[in-house]
Amino acid sequence: MRKLVIIPTYNERENIAAMIDKVFSLNDTFDLLIIDDGSPDGTAAIVREQQKEHPDRLHLLERNGKQGLGTAYLTGFRWGLEHGYDSICEMDCDFSHNPDDLPRLHTAIAEGYDVAVGSRYVKGVNVVNWPMSRLLMSYFASKYVRMVTRLPLHDATAGFVCYSRRALEAIDLDGVRMKGYGFQIEMKYSAWRLGLKLREIPIVFTERREGNSKMSGHIFGEALFGVLRLPFRKIRASRKIAQSDK
Repeated sequence: MRKLVIIPTYNERENIAAMIDKVFSLNDTFDLLIIDDGSPDGTAAIVREQQKEHPDRLHLLERNGKQGLGTAYLTGFRWGLEHGYDSICEMDCDFSHNPDDLPRLHTAIAEGYDVAVGSRYVKGVNVVNWPMSRLLMSYFASKYVRMVTRLPLHDATAGFVCYSRRALEAIDLDGVRMKGYGFQIEMKYSAWRLGLKLREIPIVFTERREGNSKMSGHIFGEALFGVLRLPFRKIRASRKIAQSDK
């Protein structure tokens, strides 16, 4: 199986080179797609320099300005499908997601699951160095999502996720509406409503070592109110899948 990891970046010069080296040091072979939103700190320039060492496995898409986490992943998903990848993972650049867990997530896809979620809450609470206020907000946000939507996941807001090609071809990517962290909820909810197989893999989430968090009140608010609308939306399969079923 061809495996791709998508990492969106904005001002991640402290982390990007180390993250690239770490992913490429894994025993499993993962290619990398970095999607940089015009980082003024030179993140993209570091990636271009690294591409000289990994011309076939390291890819870079540069966009003008911050366009949102969700749009970055949607761009990456489409790129991965167009380039023939079978397993497409998403993760942060700041080492809050441990790259050593990538093979475990991919194994679930190889075993036939469509969505493998790196879950902080499936076995207790596995979060390191977060202030209590943020931990409670995250934990109860997932409880809230489960209560409102009945989505059978303990960590609906998780951003460390692997998707099978089948899942990304089934979900109507053009119909995804939320662009911030609500995007993570909407993708999982859409997969579940379409009858795809989801599995949570326990991970330990560690607060970023370098750089600044991108969380904001606007992002949280979009997710809060967007979730209320999800149960009332008709979740349709992508046009490609719908046509193939006729």
